[in-house]
Amino acid sequence: MTRETLTHTAIEPGILYFGTPVVLVSTRNEDGTANLAPISSVFWLGWRAVLGIGRSSQTTRNLLRTGEAVLNLPSDALAPEVDRLALTTGTDPVPPRKRERGYFHVADKFDRAGLTPVDSETVAAPRVAECPVAMEVVLEQTLPVGATVRAAGVGSGPSSSILAIETRVQRVFVHEEIRLAGKENHVDPDAWRPLIMSFQQLYGLGPRVRESTLARIPEERYRGPDIDLARETPPRDGTSAA
Repeated sequence: MTRETLTHTAIEPGILYFGTPVVLVSTRNEDGTANLAPISSVFWLGWRAVLGIGRSSQTTRNLLRTGEAVLNLPSDALAPEVDRLALTTGTDPVPPRKRERGYFHVADKFDRAGLTPVDSETVAAPRVAECPVAMEVVLEQTLPVGATVRAAGVGSGPSSSILAIETRVQRVFVHEEIRLAGKENHVDPDAWRPLIMSFQQLYGLGPRVRESTLARIPEERYRGPDIDLARETPPRDGTSAA
C-alpha cells in the first residue's frame, strides 16, 4: 500500500485505549488495610501524574480521603499478576455498573495478585515490591470528566462518573536493573519494559525502532521545581530525606 492509497474510515469504538501503561495504584482503606487496583488511563507531565479513574471506585475514595497513593508500574513480566486483579473491586457492595460488567469484591488485593506490599517513605499506602518503578504521590486537584455532556442533557446518571486526578510525585523508586549505567538519576529505556494496555489486551514493548531526535536534549533540562519540593518532603518517620 502506498501513501497515495491510504484512506481513513470513520468508526465509533466504545473505548479509545490506543496503548497506555498499566499502573497499579495502592491506597489505604478506612480500616487501615491496603487496596490495589490496576488502571491504564494515566499520563505524566514533569513530576505530576494525571489519573483517569471512576468516581465510585475504592481507589478514588481512598485517594480523595487520604490525599495520597503509590503509582506502581509493573513490567510486562508481571502480566499474570496484574490480570488476577481484573474484574475485582475493593468496594463492598460492588457498584451497580461494575456488577453489571462482572466485577466482584476482593478485600486483599495483594494476596489475590500474589504481590508483596512494602512500606513507603512519605505516604501510608504501600509500594509493590515486584514493580520495577514505584512513585509515591499526593493529591493536588480533581476535575470531573464529561460534566459538559451531562449539563447539555445528554445521557443519564451523575454529573460525571469519571474524575481526572492530578497528583504530585514525592519519591521515585526503581529496581537497580533498569537504571542507566553511569547515570545516577536515569532510567535505561532499553532495560525498562512496561506493561501496556491496548484495547483491553496486555502487551509489552518491542525493541527500539529509531534513535529519537528529542534524545539530544539532556534529561536534566526538563527538571522542574517539583523535584526541589519533593526533596523537602520528609519521610513519615521524621528522618532526613537526604
